[in-house]
Amino acid sequence: MTPVPDFAPARVTLTGHVVQLEPLLLEHVPALADAGSDPRIWEWTLPDGHLPGVMAQYVRTALKDQAEGTAVPFAVRHLASDRIIGSTRYANIALPDRGLEVGWTWYSPQHWRSAVNTECKLLLLSHAFDTLGAFRVELKTDTLNTRSRAAILRLGAVEEGILRSKKVVRNGRRRDTVYYSILDHEWPAVKSRLTSRLSR
Repeated sequence: MTPVPDFAPARVTLTGHVVQLEPLLLEHVPALADAGSDPRIWEWTLPDGHLPGVMAQYVRTALKDQAEGTAVPFAVRHLASDRIIGSTRYANIALPDRGLEVGWTWYSPQHWRSAVNTECKLLLLSHAFDTLGAFRVELKTDTLNTRSRAAILRLGAVEEGILRSKKVVRNGRRRDTVYYSILDHEWPAVKSRLTSRLSR
């Protein structure tokens, strides 16, 4: 029987054909601020990343979570242009349960509906399941964010349910959050689907 590896998410660089996910650094702030300058990116999130100074705090908070062992944040580099185009992370890391969340994902709009998100998710999920030996990967989004919900379902994740009034967001709105997951025994089929989509 093959031994199960220790579940210990840590800083790592993940490289594909379209993007490279590299450990987030404060040095990424100027490039991220440029990539995140379109207000449409932040419609469904609490930090309004296109406003002056917000991106620096966004990165500092991500690095604080990393230092506390609850997150591993990445900057997303588009390989063809060699530009930073967004960010994503592992979050809510639960070591005893061999689980984590993939989230806090955003890209500059010119890379929406491209291979970028598919390959990012393939890299993150492959590392989580194939290298770290995760049992469960969780994803979540605002119930009103139809674009994000459709993207998560296209991955092959299973919708689990909605937590009502989970978070207070911009303008005091009480956000309902919809949760999804992929389990280790479901991963081979999800991986095949993502690989097939990228090959097209």
